Amino acid sequence: MNTSIKLPKKLMLLGSGELGKEFVIAAQRLGNYIIAVDRYESAPAMQVADVCEVISMLSADDLEAVVNKHKPDFIIPEIEAIRTEKLVEFEQRGITVIPTAAATNYTMNRDRIRELAHTKLGVRTAKYAYASTLEELIAVSDTIGFPNVVKPVMSSSGKGQSVVNDRIDVEKAWNYAIAGSRGDSQKVIVEEFIDFDIEITLLTIKQWQAPTIYCVPIGHRQERGDYQESWQPADISEDKVTAAQEIARKVTDELGGAGIFGVEFFITKDEVIFSELSPRPHDTGMVTLISQNLNEFELHLRAILGLPIPNIEQLGASASAVILASEKSESVCFEGVAEALSEPDVDIKLFGKPTAHPYRRMGVALAKADNVQDARAKAMKAARSIKITDI
Repeated sequence: MNTSIKLPKKLMLLGSGELGKEFVIAAQRLGNYIIAVDRYESAPAMQVADVCEVISMLSADDLEAVVNKHKPDFIIPEIEAIRTEKLVEFEQRGITVIPTAAATNYTMNRDRIRELAHTKLGVRTAKYAYASTLEELIAVSDTIGFPNVVKPVMSSSGKGQSVVNDRIDVEKAWNYAIAGSRGDSQKVIVEEFIDFDIEITLLTIKQWQAPTIYCVPIGHRQERGDYQESWQPADISEDKVTAAQEIARKVTDELGGAGIFGVEFFITKDEVIFSELSPRPHDTGMVTLISQNLNEFELHLRAILGLPIPNIEQLGASASAVILASEKSESVCFEGVAEALSEPDVDIKLFGKPTAHPYRRMGVALAKADNVQDARAKAMKAARSIKITDI
């Protein structure tokens, strides 16, 4: 145990969404100083940080200016669209980038992390190919076969992702993927469609001076490529849990550094198939705000700071369900919160996003019950109780 750790630390968060907000709350509870950075004002994490900065994180000059101004101890990326080569420079100057600058660069692009897992480490993934034009996408889709899944190589929260059932839908999928892409990339990945029993997230905590540890697997359901609900524990066999842990450790050991990784898998009757990895708290992991003694944001913070994690206790069947906007709004108001909270063992988190548009995630409902099925039903009922209107 490292007894020489001194707090507070100065943490710079690059990206200030709802996951960043919960991370800032965890960091503030241990007295740290937080600079929240994003491309728009009043982002969720900015509302609880010590200071905030609005910049383009694709601008090397903007990143240079904000880091020189605040001189953080740690730089913690929360989104994909960052000029990652600058992170390498900052790391060379002695600033710790989480998990590392190289790992962040790898995981900002689906193509690179997939190549690492499949080609270098020999991990089972879905069959995949890349395309940089519509014509290439048509060709590789025919090779992969239908149905398949098309995604931008750089995106988050399922943006730009769609299932393509036949050749006639390929052009629509291309346009949707490019519209949902972040950063400079005009490249998509097309994947074999996996007929899975369940899709899981294995929250994997890599520590500086202690072994890698894991949370109980989280099951989740997606629509439009974005998570709609998650639950813990996921109902999978112990041998599949062990297999997922071994794959997660292998990939995160290769990436290095410290912090929490959200490692996604497809679980079929016979296989555990690596899907994706995020080097930060995962949206499906918001269930841990009610399901664990230490939530994913507290675990991320402890791993970053080198603080001990004596145990992770799963508190019983729990679920989360997203609260989505249905219309565009420049001034957001919530109704039905009292109704949602009238049920025992239900909690609501509203993210504080200043504007809304269709399918934008505005909050999450959390619930506990005697079993996962009941917890999911309670969380979904609470989420449906919340109505988003104009002020």
